[in-house]
Amino acid sequence: MAGRFLKLLAFLALVALPLALAFFLRPPERGLRFAPVAYSDLPGWDADQTKDAWPALAESCKRILTLPDSRAIPGAAIGGTAADWKPVCGALLTLEGADTETLRVFIEANFTPFAVTLAGNPAGLFTGYHEAFLKGSETPSETYNVPLYVRPPELVMVNLGLFRDSLKGERIAGEVKDGQLVPYASHADINKGALNGRGLELLWVDDAVEAFNLHIQGSGRVQMPDGSLRKVGYAAQNGHPYVAIGRILIERGEIPREKMSMPAIKDWLRAHPDEAAGVMEANPSFVFFRDLPVDQEPVGAAGVPLTGGRSLAVDRSHLPLHAPVFLSASQPDPKAPNESLPFNRLMVAQDTGGAIRGEIRGDVYWGSGEDATIVAGHMAAKGRFWLLLPNGIGPDAGRS
Repeated sequence: MAGRFLKLLAFLALVALPLALAFFLRPPERGLRFAPVAYSDLPGWDADQTKDAWPALAESCKRILTLPDSRAIPGAAIGGTAADWKPVCGALLTLEGADTETLRVFIEANFTPFAVTLAGNPAGLFTGYHEAFLKGSETPSETYNVPLYVRPPELVMVNLGLFRDSLKGERIAGEVKDGQLVPYASHADINKGALNGRGLELLWVDDAVEAFNLHIQGSGRVQMPDGSLRKVGYAAQNGHPYVAIGRILIERGEIPREKMSMPAIKDWLRAHPDEAAGVMEANPSFVFFRDLPVDQEPVGAAGVPLTGGRSLAVDRSHLPLHAPVFLSASQPDPKAPNESLPFNRLMVAQDTGGAIRGEIRGDVYWGSGEDATIVAGHMAAKGRFWLLLPNGIGPDAGRS
């Protein structure tokens, strides 16, 4: 009896206990997980005015239909190929003018929703951006003294995913010197004159703070001295990483975390003119612009015009572009920005951004106008999203 008891103790010590400890103490799974769910699991799905998402869905479908069948959907390698999307896209484009119920039924029949989690956690951060508004001129003057630059011809932008599958969604930029790609001039270098005398100025604007905001938003309308409008949009970026100066101001104790917003950043920069340039240059990223048709919405990284309130910027290394995404978060009330309204809405992943980094991260494009500026400037909400993929791209495809 005693011998069997001792053997049991030895078994527990040598085998059972280590296995139990390994099970209970194992680290959580890393990476995104995509689990198929029912549409009834999406909060507010039935209440969303789905028809308002049709323009965004249609723009992405039109783009996908131009791609070769074998072409992978851009972004993270979980979106399948153009061939996987073309049947549903062709059918969707016949629904122009359809009401919300018709479009909702179509989506439910043709797309599978996947709950997105990171190590079991579905929560992420969702912010907003908008089309900026500035005043400018084609010629410099004492008033218009802040240049917006076109893309320099020597700037090389590299899609690293073309060279290594493990780098899909990653990009760098620089210029070639002595046969090597080297970093391009930083924000501070350009402000100190790195591009002077080359005729690369697209326009001159009257406010360095608003110009900095334009670099963040990526597109804007510029009112000229005669009252006419020019529209400018993203053309390229210098390859330096985006650094959020809001975080710097929080760390320095200049703005409390709970009061941080784009309007708060602008107010601080204008109230501290001697420090403003140095703080803005702490973000080494610099954006180059191009003219856009005045009546055209800005074009996102997916290569299609954005739709206010329905286009979402995402981290393309984790999510595919063009894919529908159902977002559940909150938004500021444009009439009372410190108050929140529920936000449960079908979106389309159509853009990226230097600040949009992370697995569960998104930036809602709000369009132009006063309300869009207020909502985008104050939005910083916790939320979650669900990825919608055409039926047939199964759960096993939704893994990274």
